[in-house]
Amino acid sequence: MKQIIYLCLFLLPCLVYAQKQQVDRITFKGLKKVDESLLRRLIKTEVASPYDSLKVATDVERFNRLPAIAKATASIAEVDNGAIEVTYDIVENFTIIPGIRISEANDGSFAFRLSVFEFNFLGQSQIVGGFYQRDVFNSYGAYWEAPFLFTNKLGLGVNYIKDVTFEPIYFDTTTLNYKKDRAGAEIYGLYEIDFHNKAELGINIFKEQYVANETEIDATFPNNLEASKIAVRAEYETNFLDIDYQYVSGFRNLLDARYINGGEGLLDDSFIGVNTTEYFKRIGSKGNWASRLQLGFASFNESDFAPFTVDNQFNLRGAGNDIARGTSFIFINTEYRHTLLERGWFVLQGNAFVDGGTLREARQPLDNLVSGDALEVYSGAGVRFIHKRIFNAVIRLDYGVGLGASQNSGLVFGIGQYF
Repeated sequence: MKQIIYLCLFLLPCLVYAQKQQVDRITFKGLKKVDESLLRRLIKTEVASPYDSLKVATDVERFNRLPAIAKATASIAEVDNGAIEVTYDIVENFTIIPGIRISEANDGSFAFRLSVFEFNFLGQSQIVGGFYQRDVFNSYGAYWEAPFLFTNKLGLGVNYIKDVTFEPIYFDTTTLNYKKDRAGAEIYGLYEIDFHNKAELGINIFKEQYVANETEIDATFPNNLEASKIAVRAEYETNFLDIDYQYVSGFRNLLDARYINGGEGLLDDSFIGVNTTEYFKRIGSKGNWASRLQLGFASFNESDFAPFTVDNQFNLRGAGNDIARGTSFIFINTEYRHTLLERGWFVLQGNAFVDGGTLREARQPLDNLVSGDALEVYSGAGVRFIHKRIFNAVIRLDYGVGLGASQNSGLVFGIGQYF
């Protein structure tokens, strides 16, 4: 008992001393394009406050989520009178990122999308950029987003998008091709509730039109549909991801809900909700398991102009383009990523994947989602060419083949991880 008392008496002055250690200075190393004032606004550690290792660790994790930062670390040193100097060492990303996506359009022609974005505009982690797309018709868009425009929690974003595509509409016994033209602007606010949770709320005003592309169309099918709409969009993200260059661990959940008003008939008012859950786990020193579950629901179910599609780029690798449309969906993607080669800034990564999904057809009940006929499963493999010093600089190439009743296969090329 005496020994325990002596030990406590010995440790007590040390604990008191540690509690009184103050942060005397906060410095940053390695900054080139990132504005130091932004980082000072974001950190929780403060000068003249007690040193808190948990706050410093949270600051580092926050920095590692910024597009402009490839890797952040922290170190401490004692200065005069036992005070603490906290130093954040920053390795920056190159943030002016061109993008390219190529595919085959629904009419068999060559389709592509070109984009360029700056993810650290003015050194303030603002995003500015745009895209041009050719998918039988021409599309374009421009974006600006400043997540920390007003405070370290409150920001603003605006965009204008004119999206014109060539899309098949699947009627009961007939498939007809339509020119889909959607053009409009959106303004939205961004708010960080806490380190792991943030929300967006926006208003989108747009015009939507479907024009039949067939030279002769049966009078029983619509030839021209048009509606001016207003959409209110709400988004909520929970993020517990830990990012270390190409390796990711933890989970993230994103809920996107919108109410669209202004339509009628086949383009009626609707509620659309999509929830995406991602889970990542490190496997050994070079492996990464990544999985994604997506659930979607649309309130209107009597229109063949359904909002959700099954395709290569976003849902099932190997499926092709717009092979089905529906009003609710379940998609599951899982893949194992393994670092095959790592030399300085360059990483060669291989992956093997399985994608599965099911889509509720128009005018069908929700149990249509679990029907065997609606299930699509694809599996395949791919490679990733990664630049560790350029934000999202991942060139991916995947080849997927259908399993079971699925007979499609395809090569998918893009920039960035599939998810």
